[in-house]
Amino acid sequence: MKEKTMEEAKELAMAQNMKIFEIGPCDKAYQIGYQMGVTFSSTITSRIDTDLILRNQLRPFAQTPSGMLLVRLLCDTNKEKYPEYWDELVGIAEGSGVPELDIILINFRKEIVPFIPKGRSQDTCHDIADDCSDVLVVSDSTAIAAHNEDGNVALVGHTYLVRAILSNGKSFVAYTYAGELPSCAFGFNSEGIAFTLDSVPPSEVEILAGGIGRNFVSRDLLEATSMDDALRRIHSAEVSVGHSYNLIDIRARRILNVETASRNRISVHEVAATPFFHANMYLHLQVDQVHDESSLSRQQKAALLSKHSKEDFLSILGNADDTAHPIYMKGPTLYTLCTAVFDLDAKTLSILEGNPKEGKTSLVLDISSEGFKISRG
Repeated sequence: MKEKTMEEAKELAMAQNMKIFEIGPCDKAYQIGYQMGVTFSSTITSRIDTDLILRNQLRPFAQTPSGMLLVRLLCDTNKEKYPEYWDELVGIAEGSGVPELDIILINFRKEIVPFIPKGRSQDTCHDIADDCSDVLVVSDSTAIAAHNEDGNVALVGHTYLVRAILSNGKSFVAYTYAGELPSCAFGFNSEGIAFTLDSVPPSEVEILAGGIGRNFVSRDLLEATSMDDALRRIHSAEVSVGHSYNLIDIRARRILNVETASRNRISVHEVAATPFFHANMYLHLQVDQVHDESSLSRQQKAALLSKHSKEDFLSILGNADDTAHPIYMKGPTLYTLCTAVFDLDAKTLSILEGNPKEGKTSLVLDISSEGFKISRG
C-alpha cells in the first residue's frame, strides 16, 4: 500500500473512530462482547483479513504441537481467573462471526509471539512492536497525562471508541483495537479512574509461558473503583509478559507509572512536578530487557525538549526530527493512531488526530463525576 493511500485510510479511520458507540446496559459480560462483535463486525473482519502477524505467524504456530499447547494453557489460565471477560471475548467472536481461534490469537499475540521459533517468525513480517509514548506531570499548576497511541499498520482503520454500561449502572469508555477486549490502549470509567498503556520488552527469560494476558488485566482495570483497587488488580495478575501502566485518579489528581513483569514483580513511580516521559523500556523496575533502539532514541530526544506547558508536551509527542526513530510515527510499519490527553484539572479527555503539535482536536470528553459530555473539536 502506498503511503498516500495509507494516510488517506488513516484520515478516514480517524473520522470514524471519533464516534462513541454505546453498548448496554448489559447484565452479562458476554452481552458486551456480543454487541461489540455485531456492531463492529465489518471492522473486525477487515482487521482479521489484513493482519499479517495473524496470517503469517500466529495461525501457523497455533497449528504446531507446541503452539496448540501454549494456546490451550493461555486459554485455561485466563478463563479461570477472568471467567466473565473470557465470556466477553467469546461474545466478540460470536457476534462478529469471526472464528473464535482468531479472536483468541490476536488477544494473546504478545504472549504468543515470543515463543514462536525465531526462524519461523523471521521469515515473515515479525515486527509487532507497539511503540507508545507518554508525557506525565502533576504540579501545582498542571496535571496532565498525554499519550501517543502507536500501533502496527494492521491497526490503521481498525480501532473504535466504545462506551459500555454495566449492569450496576457504572460505565467505561475505551479506545479499542478491533476484535480485542477493551482496552489495550487507553480508557476511563465512571469511578474517575483512567489509564494509558506502554508496552515494554522483557527478555525471553523473563516471560512466563501461559500466564495472564495483558489484555485481560487492562480489561479488568476498566472496572477499578479506586487507585488502590487498580493497583490490587494489577498486582493480583500472574502475567506472562510485563507492561507499563499509567494509572490516573481524576478526582484525587494523581498519576502513577506502574511497571510490571512476570512472577508478580511490580514497581510504582508517583508522578510529580518533574515531567516524566515513558516510551517502551523499563525505567525503574529492574528487569532483563531487550535493547530497543526506538525507545532509547525517543527517551533521549524527549529529555532535550522543553516541558513547561501542555503545548510543550504535545510538541514532544509530535516530534519527528529523528526520521529513523520518531516520537510521532507515520509508517511504514508503525503509525501514531491518535493522541490522548487527560487533563485532570479540566477533567477532560481530548483525542487529537494527526500530529498533536498542530493541536487538531477531534473529540473532547467531559470525564468528571457528573457524567460524560461530548464536544467536537
